[in-house]
Amino acid sequence: MGNWQDPETVISGELEDGEKLLWAGKPRQGLVLRGHDALLIPFSLMWGGFAIFWECGVIASGAPLFFRLWGIPFVLVGLYLIFGRFVVDAGRRERTVYGVTDRRVVIVSGVVSRRVKSVNLRTLNDLTLSEGRGGAGTITFGPTPPWGWWSGNALWPGAGDAAIRFELASNAREVYEIIRRAQHRS
Repeated sequence: MGNWQDPETVISGELEDGEKLLWAGKPRQGLVLRGHDALLIPFSLMWGGFAIFWECGVIASGAPLFFRLWGIPFVLVGLYLIFGRFVVDAGRRERTVYGVTDRRVVIVSGVVSRRVKSVNLRTLNDLTLSEGRGGAGTITFGPTPPWGWWSGNALWPGAGDAAIRFELASNAREVYEIIRRAQHRS
């Protein structure tokens, strides 16, 4: 799948004849907390805590095998919600690369298989910059779904991919301006 540490190399492998790479980068790395985590973290702790408590009680009571097995999926979902989703999200972002060319924006990603998404700059109508502290921000291509606070969520692998976006650790405005200039030239 290529060297995920070098965004220019990954994106260069996706260029068409005559297409010029203007910028390449990676999303924020490591643990990322989003606004919806204010709701999901307490929910995950309640779900996981109750599932673990219930499963321990069933095992300690010597309940039949069916009841002991019944709680295992709930415990696994609880553990995933508590911390597994953060690991999956960090792994997904570690193997994601962004690129801007003179024709399109490109996102190459893939944990299991390589996936390439691109948006033609000529047909791109909506371009949104959400800027945070220190120049960090998100650039969304196309309309934001009505459940925008939920989109981009890694609650389940592959979920929340309705909006195509660059989640940037820094220089979001600079990348936004590169895209706008390329859009005007195309």
